[in-house]
Amino acid sequence: MSPTHQTRKQNTAPKDAATTHFGYSSVPEDEKAGLVRGVFNSVAGRYDLMNDLMSLGVHRLWKSSLIDWLRPTPDMKLIDVGGGTGDIAFRFLEGGGGSVTVCDINDEMLAVGQDRAIDRGLVGGRGKDITWINGDAEKLPVQDASFDAYTTAFCIRNVTHIERALAEACRVLKPGGHFLCLEFSHVTVPPLSALYDAYSLNVLPVLGQMVAGDADSYRYLAESIRRFPDQDTFAAMIADAGLEQVRYRNLSGGIATIHSAWRI
Repeated sequence: MSPTHQTRKQNTAPKDAATTHFGYSSVPEDEKAGLVRGVFNSVAGRYDLMNDLMSLGVHRLWKSSLIDWLRPTPDMKLIDVGGGTGDIAFRFLEGGGGSVTVCDINDEMLAVGQDRAIDRGLVGGRGKDITWINGDAEKLPVQDASFDAYTTAFCIRNVTHIERALAEACRVLKPGGHFLCLEFSHVTVPPLSALYDAYSLNVLPVLGQMVAGDADSYRYLAESIRRFPDQDTFAAMIADAGLEQVRYRNLSGGIATIHSAWRI
């Protein structure tokens, strides 16, 4: 039985416990990180497939758009949070970036990324430009003002306290550092919204069961998108964390959005 399935049978937290959402369920705050870890442990080996199913394959173009906005340079030092399988890190290096630290709370995701790095020949030589660390987005195990750029893709909606993760992004960026977040968001085209809701909430879990043997994790991932703040609300949260010049670009009618900000 998957961790997600267990939660759906035990979704009532004690009355005196602080709670948060886990998809459409309510769970104690101190349990969410473990439950999310269980989801990604389950899907780590099929993470690209997961994103293909959730975005109909378009996530690859969205990630390229993120890197285009970042504009990597040989002297740029990047931290990519929640990017264990290496998708953003590889694009960053291939785009001319200098060095990247991949931080993820899931060892299984990091293992997939390291295997992919070996497959790409990123060992020794160029491979020294990637550092892999296990760490929580809400408490990054790195020093203050140590990176030129911070990226996160399809991660931040899964953290327990989004505001803490944003504060950490501000903390670890150098003055002049660039923050970029790619996340599933709120569709801005009404006809597309209805179709996307029907697909992601009804079809996606069925496909998850068929191709990955795990409907519950895919159901949670679809539900987590609906619980994530809309574009303007999230932009305000980024500003509240101390980052400035906040902007965003909707992709594919708002199915995903890239948020950009700077530490001044």
